[in-house]
Amino acid sequence: MIRRPRGASLAAASVLVTLAVCLVGPAAADPTPPAFTYGSKEEAEALRKAQAVEWKISGQSGLILTTGNSRTTTFAAGVTASRKANRNKFSLEAGAAYARSRIALADDADGDGAIDEDEVSTQSQTTTRSWMAKGRYDRYLTDDDALYAAAGILADEPAGKELVGNGQVGYSRQLLVAGPDHLLLAEAGYDLTYEDQITGDGVAIHSLRGFVGYTGKLSADTGLAASGEILSNMNQLDSPGGRIDSFEDNRLTGKLSLTTALRGNISFRFGFEAHYDNAPAPRPPFSLPYADGFVPLADELDTKTEASLIVNFL
Repeated sequence: MIRRPRGASLAAASVLVTLAVCLVGPAAADPTPPAFTYGSKEEAEALRKAQAVEWKISGQSGLILTTGNSRTTTFAAGVTASRKANRNKFSLEAGAAYARSRIALADDADGDGAIDEDEVSTQSQTTTRSWMAKGRYDRYLTDDDALYAAAGILADEPAGKELVGNGQVGYSRQLLVAGPDHLLLAEAGYDLTYEDQITGDGVAIHSLRGFVGYTGKLSADTGLAASGEILSNMNQLDSPGGRIDSFEDNRLTGKLSLTTALRGNISFRFGFEAHYDNAPAPRPPFSLPYADGFVPLADELDTKTEASLIVNFL
């Protein structure tokens, strides 16, 4: 059911401006609520013994502008913060990404096999427009066991999601700890997600959540992290693509990152993310609405690759 559809040379040189320390590869953002960070066994013990509150804050941002023959705008920014005390840990994360390009289009309107002066136009298109914020609380029961509660909110226009909110609760268990250098952790719990779609009605999804994560040190200055998360719906859903039965809407998120210390509080990070949703939202409409009965869906797979410099403020 459709609810509301959405819609010579100017310069002699190109100007490239990099305003911060992050190099971002533009990619479609994912509508799936991201996995939250988790702590190690040593961290849990440190929290229990801590006599003072410990804060950590880091951020990254970047902007690229080009004009002239190539006209693009790309922006990305992110910040993370955490507070640790005794057996309690609070963490927050926020980020935004935006990319827009303007290209020349040719249309042989008169059908003479050649492009005339009045058959060339330019079109602007937003390829990335997303933002997110999330928070999580962990309460350690033992050095290996914890209960968690998390909440997040995001928007992703190219993926057809005007606003997505979610909450999670569950149990976290450290399965393997090999000294301070290697950790394997698993989590299980419940996720409630509400998707307000650009085309079509909003939908509430009750899901089972599973998560597995690994962190390890390759050397004294270099660390590796990998994780996988799955959310599988428990309730039946009505979508523009038809009826979706229980456990047929599966959302998977995979992450891999390599971080190495450069100097002082500056580190380099290379990361890759893949997000798969086998029941995606309808694709946002163009300047004209879709014909009755035609509702194309967004792509099932989104990926993001980034290389960035990270500055730790605390």
